[in-house]
Amino acid sequence: MRLAAYQPDNPRNLGAMIRIAACFGVPLDVIEPCGFPFSPRAVRQSALDYAALAEIVRHDGWAAFRARQAGRLVLLTTAGDLALPCHRFLPSDIVMVGRESAGVPREVHAAADLRLVIPMPGGGRSLNVAMAAGIALYEAMRQFMAARGEDVPRPGGFSPSG
Repeated sequence: MRLAAYQPDNPRNLGAMIRIAACFGVPLDVIEPCGFPFSPRAVRQSALDYAALAEIVRHDGWAAFRARQAGRLVLLTTAGDLALPCHRFLPSDIVMVGRESAGVPREVHAAADLRLVIPMPGGGRSLNVAMAAGIALYEAMRQFMAARGEDVPRPGGFSPSG
Protein backbone atom coordinates (compact mmCIF):
# COMPACT_ATOMS: atom_id res chain seq x y z
CA MET A 1 0.00 0.00 0.00
CA ARG A 2 1.19 3.49 -0.86
CA LEU A 3 -0.18 7.01 -0.56
CA ALA A 4 0.32 9.44 -3.46
CA ALA A 5 -0.18 13.21 -3.43
CA TYR A 6 -0.67 14.75 -6.88
CA GLN A 7 0.95 18.19 -7.10
CA PRO A 8 0.06 19.26 -3.56
CA ASP A 9 -0.56 22.98 -3.25
CA ASN A 10 -0.74 23.34 0.53
CA PRO A 11 2.37 22.62 2.64
CA ARG A 12 0.30 21.98 5.78
CA ASN A 13 -1.74 19.32 4.03
CA LEU A 14 1.40 17.68 2.66
CA GLY A 15 2.90 17.75 6.15
CA ALA A 16 -0.22 16.08 7.51
CA MET A 17 0.03 13.40 4.79
CA ILE A 18 3.68 12.80 5.73
CA ARG A 19 2.53 12.23 9.29
CA ILE A 20 -0.33 9.96 8.15
CA ALA A 21 2.03 7.92 5.94
CA ALA A 22 4.50 7.50 8.80
CA CYS A 23 1.78 6.47 11.26
CA PHE A 24 0.23 3.94 8.87
CA GLY A 25 3.62 2.61 7.76
CA VAL A 26 3.14 3.35 4.05
CA PRO A 27 5.42 5.18 1.60
CA LEU A 28 4.31 8.59 0.34
CA ASP A 29 4.75 9.46 -3.34
CA VAL A 30 4.84 13.21 -3.98
CA ILE A 31 4.12 14.00 -7.62
CA GLU A 32 5.64 17.38 -8.37
CA PRO A 33 5.56 20.23 -9.06
CA CYS A 34 4.16 21.33 -5.73
CA GLY A 35 2.39 24.65 -5.39
CA PHE A 36 5.07 25.74 -2.91
CA PRO A 37 8.82 25.16 -2.53
CA PHE A 38 8.90 21.63 -1.10
CA SER A 39 11.40 21.52 1.74
CA PRO A 40 11.55 20.15 5.28
CA ARG A 41 10.94 23.67 6.54
CA ALA A 42 7.76 24.05 4.46
CA VAL A 43 6.10 20.99 6.02
CA ARG A 44 7.69 21.08 9.49
CA GLN A 45 4.71 22.53 11.35
CA SER A 46 2.26 19.80 10.36
CA ALA A 47 4.66 16.89 9.80
CA LEU A 48 6.30 17.47 13.20
CA ASP A 49 9.08 14.92 13.70
CA TYR A 50 7.29 12.28 11.60
CA ALA A 51 9.13 13.33 8.43
CA ALA A 52 12.15 11.39 9.71
CA LEU A 53 9.98 8.27 10.01
CA ALA A 54 8.24 8.56 6.64
CA GLU A 55 9.43 7.08 3.36
CA ILE A 56 8.94 9.94 0.91
CA VAL A 57 9.50 9.40 -2.81
CA ARG A 58 9.50 12.52 -4.97
CA HIS A 59 8.55 12.24 -8.65
CA ASP A 60 9.38 14.88 -11.23
CA GLY A 61 5.90 14.96 -12.74
CA TRP A 62 3.07 12.62 -13.64
CA ALA A 63 5.01 10.71 -16.33
CA ALA A 64 7.83 9.94 -13.90
CA PHE A 65 5.36 8.64 -11.33
CA ARG A 66 3.58 6.47 -13.94
CA ALA A 67 6.89 4.99 -15.07
CA ARG A 68 7.55 3.73 -11.53
CA GLN A 69 3.97 2.87 -10.57
CA ALA A 70 3.35 -0.73 -9.57
CA GLY A 71 -0.14 -1.53 -8.34
CA ARG A 72 -3.67 -0.31 -8.85
CA LEU A 73 -4.10 3.44 -8.82
CA VAL A 74 -7.04 4.21 -6.51
CA LEU A 75 -8.05 7.86 -6.82
CA LEU A 76 -10.07 9.57 -4.09
CA THR A 77 -12.37 12.03 -5.83
CA THR A 78 -15.71 13.73 -5.38
CA ALA A 79 -16.45 12.40 -8.90
CA GLY A 80 -15.92 8.79 -7.84
CA ASP A 81 -18.06 5.96 -9.15
CA LEU A 82 -17.65 3.63 -6.16
CA ALA A 83 -18.08 4.40 -2.46
CA LEU A 84 -14.95 3.87 -0.36
CA PRO A 85 -16.51 1.21 1.93
CA CYS A 86 -17.52 -0.87 -1.12
CA HIS A 87 -13.93 -1.16 -2.38
CA ARG A 88 -11.76 -4.13 -1.39
CA PHE A 89 -8.22 -2.90 -0.98
CA LEU A 90 -5.16 -4.86 -2.05
CA PRO A 91 -1.79 -4.47 -0.33
CA SER A 92 -0.35 -3.22 -3.64
CA ASP A 93 -2.91 -0.40 -4.06
CA ILE A 94 -1.76 3.21 -4.40
CA VAL A 95 -4.24 5.61 -2.81
CA MET A 96 -3.99 8.98 -4.57
CA VAL A 97 -5.33 12.38 -3.60
CA GLY A 98 -5.34 15.45 -5.82
CA ARG A 99 -4.64 19.10 -5.19
CA GLU A 100 -6.72 20.76 -2.52
CA SER A 101 -7.63 23.53 -4.97
CA ALA A 102 -8.43 21.55 -8.12
CA GLY A 103 -8.20 17.77 -7.67
CA VAL A 104 -6.48 16.07 -10.60
CA PRO A 105 -6.63 16.78 -14.35
CA ARG A 106 -8.78 14.64 -16.66
CA GLU A 107 -5.75 12.66 -17.84
CA VAL A 108 -4.97 11.53 -14.28
CA HIS A 109 -8.64 10.89 -13.50
CA ALA A 110 -8.91 8.68 -16.60
CA ALA A 111 -5.70 6.80 -15.77
CA ALA A 112 -6.96 5.72 -12.34
CA ASP A 113 -7.91 2.06 -12.09
CA LEU A 114 -10.59 2.94 -9.54
CA ARG A 115 -12.20 6.23 -8.55
CA LEU A 116 -13.57 6.21 -5.01
CA VAL A 117 -15.78 8.70 -3.27
CA ILE A 118 -16.02 9.01 0.51
CA PRO A 119 -19.72 9.08 1.46
CA MET A 120 -20.65 12.29 3.29
CA PRO A 121 -24.22 11.94 4.56
CA GLY A 122 -24.00 15.42 6.06
CA GLY A 123 -24.01 16.91 2.58
CA GLY A 124 -20.58 18.55 2.51
CA ARG A 125 -18.97 19.22 -0.86
CA SER A 126 -15.54 17.76 -0.07
CA LEU A 127 -13.06 16.84 2.64
CA ASN A 128 -9.55 18.11 3.25
CA VAL A 129 -7.17 15.96 1.15
CA ALA A 130 -5.10 14.86 4.15
CA MET A 131 -8.26 13.89 6.03
CA ALA A 132 -9.50 11.92 3.01
CA ALA A 133 -6.15 10.12 2.77
CA GLY A 134 -6.32 9.16 6.45
CA ILE A 135 -9.89 7.88 6.10
CA ALA A 136 -8.95 5.72 3.11
CA LEU A 137 -5.82 4.29 4.75
CA TYR A 138 -7.81 3.54 7.90
CA GLU A 139 -10.42 1.66 5.84
CA ALA A 140 -7.67 -0.35 4.15
CA MET A 141 -6.10 -1.19 7.53
CA ARG A 142 -9.51 -2.16 8.91
CA GLN A 143 -10.08 -4.53 5.99
CA PHE A 144 -6.65 -6.15 6.32
CA MET A 145 -7.05 -6.57 10.09
CA ALA A 146 -10.51 -8.10 9.67
CA ALA A 147 -9.15 -10.56 7.11
CA ARG A 148 -6.52 -11.66 9.66
CA GLY A 149 -8.99 -11.76 12.56
CA GLU A 150 -7.07 -9.06 14.47
CA ASP A 151 -8.46 -6.62 16.97
CA VAL A 152 -5.28 -4.56 17.38
CA PRO A 153 -3.01 -3.48 14.52
CA ARG A 154 0.50 -4.88 14.33
CA PRO A 155 3.52 -2.73 13.52
CA GLY A 156 4.76 -2.98 9.96
CA GLY A 157 2.16 -1.42 7.72
CA PHE A 158 -0.17 -3.12 5.28
CA SER A 159 0.96 -6.71 4.94
CA PRO A 160 -2.02 -8.94 4.19
CA SER A 161 -0.50 -11.78 6.20
CA GLY A 162 0.93 -9.64 9.01
